[in-house]
Amino acid sequence: MSNSADAGVVDAVVVGAGFAGLYALHKLRSQGLVVRVFEAAPEVGGTWYFNRYPGARCDVESVDYSYSFSDELEQEWTWTEKYATQGEILRYINWVADKLDLRPGITFDTRVVSATLDEKTLRWTVVTDAGETVTARFVIMATGPLSAALTPAFPGLDTFAGEVYHTAHWPHEPVDFSSKRVAVIGTGSSGIQSIPLIAEQAEQLYVFQRTPNYSVPAGNRTLTESDVAEVKSNYAERRAMSWRSGGGSPHVAHPKLTMEATAEERRAAFERRWELGGVLFSKTFSDQMIDPVANDEARRFYEEKVRAVIDDPEVADLLIPNDHPIGTKRICTDTNYFQTFNRPNVRLISVRRTPIESIDATGITTSDAHYDIDALVLATGFDAMTGALAKIDIVGRGGQGLREDWAEGPRTYLGLGVDGFPNLFLVSGPGAPAVLANMVLHAEAHVNWIADAITHLDSHGHTALEATAESVDNWIAECNRRAEATLFPRANSWYMGANVPGKPRVFMLFIGGFGVYLDICAEVAAAGYKGFQILDAS
Repeated sequence: MSNSADAGVVDAVVVGAGFAGLYALHKLRSQGLVVRVFEAAPEVGGTWYFNRYPGARCDVESVDYSYSFSDELEQEWTWTEKYATQGEILRYINWVADKLDLRPGITFDTRVVSATLDEKTLRWTVVTDAGETVTARFVIMATGPLSAALTPAFPGLDTFAGEVYHTAHWPHEPVDFSSKRVAVIGTGSSGIQSIPLIAEQAEQLYVFQRTPNYSVPAGNRTLTESDVAEVKSNYAERRAMSWRSGGGSPHVAHPKLTMEATAEERRAAFERRWELGGVLFSKTFSDQMIDPVANDEARRFYEEKVRAVIDDPEVADLLIPNDHPIGTKRICTDTNYFQTFNRPNVRLISVRRTPIESIDATGITTSDAHYDIDALVLATGFDAMTGALAKIDIVGRGGQGLREDWAEGPRTYLGLGVDGFPNLFLVSGPGAPAVLANMVLHAEAHVNWIADAITHLDSHGHTALEATAESVDNWIAECNRRAEATLFPRANSWYMGANVPGKPRVFMLFIGGFGVYLDICAEVAAAGYKGFQILDAS
């Protein structure tokens, strides 16, 4: 590390050492910039460091959910399963960090508490919880859209005498639920992944469900040598398809629209997608998320599949969503989730019918019963997209805080920049495709764009780039216009912030597709960073 970094003066501060932060460090460092990364955890990995709950896996295929910028990395690393476990993803991230010698640039166990703009110099002063102060020209928020865990304010939660776990803060040593009565609150992705494994151990498992979710079997399997060889020999083509796709994976929808296909063709397409497994079921046909009739065809097929594996029709009624079109919340990916409710030691409790009223030393009281438990698992999700940023005191022009600026919902241009906050860049933030796309390629795309913007500023002797208020307003309108043309706003989803009490209901994502979005970003840059002001320090 150079003397300038030691003196607390750097070119860029990166917040977070997950996929995005690590690549930002590598990329900016390779351009000759002095970079400091701050990471709250004791190690690299971001969300994959913290989310160690039983059954934690990625719902994007492992061969796609990996860095594409280096042929060497692609060829040297070998994935073992179609959908990698948390442990394997974390091993991969650590391997990359070591191979690229990234650790010396990272300060671990350190949380950024504030970032404040100096309007004259257009530099940022970044302060950490360790009391360190660093000034930087650029601040890159690689904080992750799913990193701020939510714990609902259940009355009496702090009085419970048993073990309490949150899926987003799971212990690093194994947790054994053998001979224990366990409650899981929440049936989102982390609940759906962990419930089958907890059920195998627990003497009794109570699952408290507020909102049922659509979940499709993962179809996970071990990758054979020939699978791996094929992927590695075709990586360039596979990546090219991913970069042009709607979601950053090499998926191609059926050539016909849903209702243009015959009933036989439709069923065959749904069957094939079901067998392939996972979240892309919502993209079997290109009009599934636009046309209610098409969506209903997918929903009917889904419901038939799920009912076939649940013994009790009344339990199936509770587990199958009826309050939103399929795919308007992220479809979960599971292994034997629905079959778990056939087990004699598993009981489903709908908190819609019988709400949780309180928690005491011995268990959970709903409106009609008390459940004695030894352990409580909170699978209660995240304050998505904006939660991690809201924890940092980010102050821009005129003393304006980002929290205040976003009080009515997040305001960004391209999901990259915010008016009033020059040289503050977001990676995979609100206003980008973000969680609708493969987050690894998304991070690469954003970091590459930011790195090119920095090169543009430097080569032209300028100091900063700042989104204009008009371009932010227009981008929000564009994101809303695109969302309104789909079925997505019909769901009370975390895409809308609907899972956080008091959070404004705003569709926080660009829904036009990953490839389309990348074209827009490229056009903005090619037009001299249209919609941004190029600034010089006074």
